[in-house]
Amino acid sequence: QVQLVESGGGLVQAGGSLRLSCAASGRTFSMYGMGWFRRAPGKEREFVAAISWNGGGTRYADVVKGRFTISRDNAKNTVYLQMNNLKPEDTAVYYCASDASAMRRIDDVSDYMPSYDYWGQGTQVTVSS
Repeated sequence: QVQLVESGGGLVQAGGSLRLSCAASGRTFSMYGMGWFRRAPGKEREFVAAISWNGGGTRYADVVKGRFTISRDNAKNTVYLQMNNLKPEDTAVYYCASDASAMRRIDDVSDYMPSYDYWGQGTQVTVSS
């Protein structure tokens, strides 16, 4: 059974930084792309960032480009989301997810939620103004 466990959320002031982590277990982590999504209060879940199975490809939502960085450490079975210059509108529950397809083309990193088959329980990020 695949398990994804997020950590690193919390309360931060606008302009601050947080780093989220997602530890994976249950299948060969290094063969699957990973994504971060978020759900803000009263809104639907949305794509934030994704990274290919080998780290060679990344994709970001326009609203986080230049502020967020996704990375992974395959030796530690962990994917990260470094979030800088946080804004109140970044307040949300952040979820990591594992791509359903192994070794997807690195130029085809998916921002499409149905592409992901396993999800973590989420970690709350709150940005105060």
